[in-house]
Amino acid sequence: MSRPYVLLSAAVSLDGYLDDTGPDRLLLSSPADFDRVDGERARAGAILVGAGTIRADNPRLLVNSAERRAARLAAGQPEFPLKVTVSGSGELDPAAAFWHTGGEKVLLTTDQGAERARALHIAAGVVPLGPDLHWPAVLAYLHDHHGVRRLMVEGGGTVHTQLLRAGLADELQLVLAPLLVGDPAAPRLFGPGDYQRGRLRLVETRQIEDVVLMRYVPTAPGTGTTPTAADRHWLALACELAALCPPSTTAFSVGAVVVAADGTELARGHSREGNDPVAHAEEAALAKLSQADPRLAGATVYSSLEPCARRASRPAPCARLILDAGVRRVVTAWREPDTFVTGADGSGVLAAQGAQVVVLPEYEARAKEPNRHLLS
Repeated sequence: MSRPYVLLSAAVSLDGYLDDTGPDRLLLSSPADFDRVDGERARAGAILVGAGTIRADNPRLLVNSAERRAARLAAGQPEFPLKVTVSGSGELDPAAAFWHTGGEKVLLTTDQGAERARALHIAAGVVPLGPDLHWPAVLAYLHDHHGVRRLMVEGGGTVHTQLLRAGLADELQLVLAPLLVGDPAAPRLFGPGDYQRGRLRLVETRQIEDVVLMRYVPTAPGTGTTPTAADRHWLALACELAALCPPSTTAFSVGAVVVAADGTELARGHSREGNDPVAHAEEAALAKLSQADPRLAGATVYSSLEPCARRASRPAPCARLILDAGVRRVVTAWREPDTFVTGADGSGVLAAQGAQVVVLPEYEARAKEPNRHLLS
């Protein structure tokens, strides 16, 4: 499934609340941080909030800076990002500011919710996605029908919780405000649920006036054949490693990363690493680990190219090395072509031994880039 890059954006109090229970919206960000958020909106292809946020906050979700809007127009983009909301019931106030400010708007809903929204004369494109709402379908629709490549999600807590639990958030931008709410009835950022395993990786902290911005990315691999945001993160790294390979006219340039179930990077490698002219990426990465490492049983191998099933340069192909290490999940960007080995099927070898193989074709062009001279 192709989908946008999903950025979750939120501000919370020191005790984890999005708001208090008063009649007015609690302002948690500073003026400089509001300007930062405006810049993030200008970078997005679409901005999404849940129906509850529209009901509670009546947001406009605009790019306020005239300079940023002008830059979008100069780049051939609409002046404002697409505004998106999701609602299973379609029960929304047709007079809300969301519908009557900015550019194009779309409501993604259920079949029944679409009937209700149309009866209310909601001023937006109303799109039914079936009897129930599912986030993969929402993201695929935005990518395929509106060309959205970067989606900024501004709330509320239910939407953020659902996307994190589904492993569909690529980044969390969290602003911590220096105040306490202390009201158990107030809304919190995240609710209970079965979240993806592992720790998030902190990639930036920044003080902005009296608030602190923290940026996190998920790192824990998925557990099945449905790719997660972390799977995309690690496969992108494998593609970057492929670009480090010494050039060759007789072998592919490939990068590989081995990642534990909790999101810890165990090892990385690339083709011809260490001046070994026949070293393969997965082989180079696995050689840095002990086969007795208990973390390998729950690990995922990310490789920019399907692990080889046959090779002349070593006794064991990479698919066999992966299985012998105890790894039972592999994520790759493209299947091995017949350039050097006819009928290669590393994925078949892995699957026959019970390993899960996930192919993310949206990374195929990136994985092929350092191999262009071999594919013409």
